[in-house]
Amino acid sequence: QVQVVESGGGLAQAGGSLRLSCVASGSIYTINGVGWYRQAPGKERELVATINSGGAIVYADAVKGRFAISRVNVKNTTYLQMNSLKPEDTAVYSCNAKGYGLKLRPYDVWGQGTQVTVSS
Repeated sequence: QVQVVESGGGLAQAGGSLRLSCVASGSIYTINGVGWYRQAPGKERELVATINSGGAIVYADAVKGRFAISRVNVKNTTYLQMNSLKPEDTAVYSCNAKGYGLKLRPYDVWGQGTQVTVSS
């Protein structure tokens, strides 16, 4: 079984920075892609950024130029560096990982989420 755990959320002022971490653990054979998503109160969950095993990255238009996703494969860890934060970035940020576990069983798992609150 594969799990992901997020950390690094908290309170920041507008213009500030936070770095989120997503650590995958368990019976991992490959991690093909990791994505960060967010859900604000009363809104649907939306994509923030994704990175695949080849290093290809996709960002939502709302965060381009401010957020950066990266991964350290040997640590099974994916980061989301968030700079120039805005109050509209306030949301619960969740990590999703897809890949194959032992015996090549596919997995698609979500973390519990971490709250990011940006004050004006």
